[in-house]
Amino acid sequence: MGVKAALPRYELYCYNVVLCMAMLWAARWIFDVSSCKYKSTHDTADVEWMMWFSTFREHIIFALSGHVIFAKICSLLALQYRSLVFMVYGMLAVFTSMGWAYVTLILSHCVLLYSISLVKLRWLCFVAGLTTLATFKMEPFISWQAGFVTGNFELRPLLFYGGCGFTIMRSMSFALENCEKKDGNYSILELLKYNFYLPFFYFGPIMTFDKFYIQANNPNLTRKDGEMWNISLQGLLHLGVIMIVAVLLHFMYILTIPNDMKLLKNISDWALVGLAYLNLVYDWVKAAVMFGVINTISRLDHLDPPKPPKCITMLYVFSETHFDRGINDFLCKYVYNYLGGKHDNVLDELIASLCTFGIAALWLGPGWVVFIWAFLNCFGRNFELWTAKFFTMEPFISIEMAISESMSRRIRAVFNTFNFWTIVLYNVLALNSLEFANLVAKRLLLKGFPFTTITVMFVTYCLIQLIKERERRQALIDDPDPIPPPAPAPAPTAAPTPTDAAAAAATQPVDPNKQKAE
Repeated sequence: MGVKAALPRYELYCYNVVLCMAMLWAARWIFDVSSCKYKSTHDTADVEWMMWFSTFREHIIFALSGHVIFAKICSLLALQYRSLVFMVYGMLAVFTSMGWAYVTLILSHCVLLYSISLVKLRWLCFVAGLTTLATFKMEPFISWQAGFVTGNFELRPLLFYGGCGFTIMRSMSFALENCEKKDGNYSILELLKYNFYLPFFYFGPIMTFDKFYIQANNPNLTRKDGEMWNISLQGLLHLGVIMIVAVLLHFMYILTIPNDMKLLKNISDWALVGLAYLNLVYDWVKAAVMFGVINTISRLDHLDPPKPPKCITMLYVFSETHFDRGINDFLCKYVYNYLGGKHDNVLDELIASLCTFGIAALWLGPGWVVFIWAFLNCFGRNFELWTAKFFTMEPFISIEMAISESMSRRIRAVFNTFNFWTIVLYNVLALNSLEFANLVAKRLLLKGFPFTTITVMFVTYCLIQLIKERERRQALIDDPDPIPPPAPAPAPTAAPTPTDAAAAAATQPVDPNKQKAE
C-alpha cells in the first residue's frame, strides 16, 4: 500500500527543492572550512582509496590487465580449461606479490577446510571456519601467521589480511555446499579454482561457491544483445566517478574534518549532521566503485558477481542495510535465512540475527566499537520485525483501511524518517569513531532540540518521500497493472483490501525471501 500510493506532483517538487537546498547548504560549509583550514592539495585520510587509485594504482592495473588478457586468450584457444587458467594465473600472481610461504599458508587453510567438509557436518564446518578466521583477528596467532610474509612491499600487510580472510570465507562456502551435495564430493581442485580467481582473491566480493561453480564451468559463453556495450558503459561510469571523487576530495575534506574534534565542537548543528551524512555517502561511493571495477572484470569472464551495495541515500529499513553485498549474501544464505526460516517467528528471527551479527563482528575484527555496532544493528533489525507485527493488529488495520493510500504513505514516511537517522548514526559509529557518532547524536537529538531536530527530520522526510516515489515508479515498470499513475491533485483513493493492510508494516513491507542482514 505504501509503495503503490502516488503523491501529487507539486508535493514531490517541493520535496526536491527542500532537499537540494539543504544539501547545497551543508556542502557549502564543508567547502568553506576545507579551503580555509586545510592547505594540502588533497584529502588523503582514506588509505584504502589512496591505495587503489593513487599509491598502488599501477600494480593493481597491471595484475588485473594480465588476468583479462590471459582470460581472453584462453577463451579463444582452450575454452573448456578457462577456470583452470584463471586458477593458474591467480596462483602465479599471488606467488609473485606475496611469496611461496604465503601461498603455502593459503593452501593449508584450503586443505584443512576441504578435509573437514568431507565429513559433511554443517556445524563442524562452521566451527572450523570461524575458528580459523579468529586466528587472523587475535594475538598471538596474527603475528605468527604474519611471519610468513616477508619483504618491504608496502601493500603486503593489507594483501595478507585480505587474502587470508576471504580465503577462509570462500572455503567455508565450499565446505557448506559440499555438505549439501548428495552424491559424492566436490574435488579440491574446484576449491582451488574458486579461491584463486584473482579479481576476487584479495578484496572480494565473496561469490558463493554454488554460483561460481555453475558460472565458471558454463560451456555456453554467448552474450545477450548489448551486453558488451553495457559492460563498457559500466567501466566508463566507474572511471568518471573516480575522477569526480578525486575532484571533490581536492576541495572538500569530508574525511579529515570528522577527526578534528576541536573544530567540530564549534560548527553548527546542521553542518555537523550534513557532514555525517556525506561521510556515509562517500563510503558507499567508494564501495560501489571498488566492487564495480572488480565486477566489470568478472563480467568480462562471463560471471554474474554480487551487485554493488545499495546507496545509503536509499536506505530507510535495516533489512536492506549493507555495504558489502557479497558478505551479506554469504550471511543470508548460510546463517540468517537458514536459522530464521520464514522470518515470521520473533524468537527464530532473534536467534538468526544474533548469530549473523556475531559472525559479522568476527569478520570486521572484535572490538568495542564493532560490538556496539553489531548490537545496535541487531536490535534495529529485530525492532523492525516487532513493529511490523504490532501494526498488523487491531485497531491499526482498521485505521489504515479508513484513510487514503497517499496519507498512509505519508504516515509511513514519518516512521521511516526516524529509522533513517538511526541507520545513519549506527553506521557513522562503525565508519568514523565513537566520539564523532556521540557528538552527532547529542547535537541532533539533545542540544539542537527542537529546532535542529525538527528541521533535519523534515528534510529527511522529504528524502524518504522521494525514495518511495522512485520505488513506486520502479514497481510500475516491473509490474504496471496494479499500480495507478501519479495523481494530478490530492484526492482520496479507494480503500485498501484487508490483505493489503495486513501485509503492510509501519516501516516497510518485508519479503522473507529478500531479507537482508549484515
